Amino acid sequence: MGRGRILARRPLRPSLAAATSLALLQVTAAFYLPGVAPTEYEEGKKVQLKVNKITSVKTQLPYRYYYLPYCEPENVKESVENLGEILAGDVIETSSYEMKMKEDVQCKILCEKKLDTDKRSLFKEVIDDEYQVNWLIDNLPAATRYEVNRGAQKDFYYTNGFPVGSKAGGKHYLHNHVDIVLKYHQPRKGVEKYRIVGFEVAPHSMLHKNGGCEGVDDLLELDSLSNDQSVAFSYSVKWEPSDVRWASRWDIYLRSQATDDQIHWFSIINSLMIVLFLSGMVAMILLRTLHRDIAKYNEMALAEEAQEETGWKLVHGDVFRKPPHSQILACSAGSGIQILGMTIVLLIFVALGFLSPAYRGSILQAMLLLFTFMGIFAGYTSARFYKMMKGEDWKRTTLLTAFLYPGTVFVIFFVLDLLLWGEQSSGAVPFSTMFALLVLWFGISTPLVFLGAYFGYKAQPISLPVRTNQIPRQIPAQPWFIGPIFTCLVGGVLPFGAVFTELFFIMSSLWQHQFYYLFGFLLLVLVILILTCAEISIALTYFQLASEDYNWWWRSFFASAVSAFYVFLYSVLYFATRLQINKFVSILLYFGYMFIISFSFFLLTGSIGFISTFYFVRAIYGSIKVD
Repeated sequence: MGRGRILARRPLRPSLAAATSLALLQVTAAFYLPGVAPTEYEEGKKVQLKVNKITSVKTQLPYRYYYLPYCEPENVKESVENLGEILAGDVIETSSYEMKMKEDVQCKILCEKKLDTDKRSLFKEVIDDEYQVNWLIDNLPAATRYEVNRGAQKDFYYTNGFPVGSKAGGKHYLHNHVDIVLKYHQPRKGVEKYRIVGFEVAPHSMLHKNGGCEGVDDLLELDSLSNDQSVAFSYSVKWEPSDVRWASRWDIYLRSQATDDQIHWFSIINSLMIVLFLSGMVAMILLRTLHRDIAKYNEMALAEEAQEETGWKLVHGDVFRKPPHSQILACSAGSGIQILGMTIVLLIFVALGFLSPAYRGSILQAMLLLFTFMGIFAGYTSARFYKMMKGEDWKRTTLLTAFLYPGTVFVIFFVLDLLLWGEQSSGAVPFSTMFALLVLWFGISTPLVFLGAYFGYKAQPISLPVRTNQIPRQIPAQPWFIGPIFTCLVGGVLPFGAVFTELFFIMSSLWQHQFYYLFGFLLLVLVILILTCAEISIALTYFQLASEDYNWWWRSFFASAVSAFYVFLYSVLYFATRLQINKFVSILLYFGYMFIISFSFFLLTGSIGFISTFYFVRAIYGSIKVD
């Protein structure tokens, strides 16, 4: 560290998701969309630096860059944003920084500003909260390079953005100078056109003298400034040639910051192997037991044995009895299929490279659009099951499917948005965007739900293999380990175990502003989750029916859906051990969004378990001879 300059220091937070992503880059698609052409610059051509929001892991409240008294251009222009960028709180604006391809700049004064008491207090507050500045050049985020000593070997890792300032000895130092290093690659020899493949920023604190940066020994301490003292903001630019190709320029953001990345990778493999082993074990036990039971019952029927039957065949006259709250069950299954369909298509698109975190907001926007158009499957699924349950109030069921889950999410989102408005955060969604979301919901999703329900009710009802008795059979007393609470709590462990490791990476991406690009692997985890939810619900339902308890409908849903309870519990643990959130509003935001995620996971896993179990029960009772 040079004399007269201070770099912000903060604890090393290893990007575990980035470590694993590098190991999986060879089985996933390229980071950029297929066929997208890079921007090429001729020597001397203007390169535009854009500013984005400032962010903090401590507050989780983003603000626009010019919320702080930085140097503004005469006409600040916002870049055209997509819906996903707006929802993510991105505010990309123009800046006063001037730079041209391959033209170095040495300590250029951007502007001078007088910082009064309020402005100094604002800077000190954001420094205390460890806010990071986010810049963009050619759609590439600014990165800060840190050095790590690994014995005799020195290594470097990069973080997205750079700190507003630093704090040492109770004093606040403002980073009012930045050294910008831009790396360029010449793809074709003999053609004087270049591509930007690197954007590094080294922030410094300095008290300028004589309008320059040389020989500066003093740091810019905010506490010692007076109201009439001017503060100069300056920058330097250095261009360096690089062998990195344009398609690989994001690699530094995905590179592991941890020293034990192999341990984390093997942890993921180990978790997957355990889940696969347990799933296979459940499936084998189930198939062997079921095969024996079906053979035994059919032999009894052929031999016309008079002895009393026992087990799951005994409840054949009640197994398809209409469950309580059948409307809620049908619309929950429909909403779960809507979420599942959205997730599958989204992960396929991202894994193939058609969507990428390199294009801010594209994944979030695609998620909203896919969920909207998947409404037709939600309506169809809920209608098919509600008709099979001999329900008559189809309009109310369809309305519940269209409004129960989206309405719950929207109300929570709207309340959280009001909190962001109260904090003047850039994360607050404008009312015009809120109106656009309502248009997607009422104008597209809801009609599609009704369209799907129309086809579902017009189709032939799902046939049931056995008739339902008029008088319900009395259910014998059940042992405690067959009870609903115990079986559901145990059943939720396996689906949660399938996503546990990946959940850590995703939450690190969401709440610690790390890049995540493990979508190829995440698609595999989703397949394992589907199999696990189906198998655990089927197994627990079989043991329940074997105990002559035919109230399996809701139990099969909750057997896998309870995994969402573990997801929310893990979010509490993650909050207590990994985050340093220090504001009440930020705590409400965290748990509000985690509740939305857990609720979505609840419907997704529950619908998988319920629908799989239904077709399993339908199949086994269709495979035996019933008088």
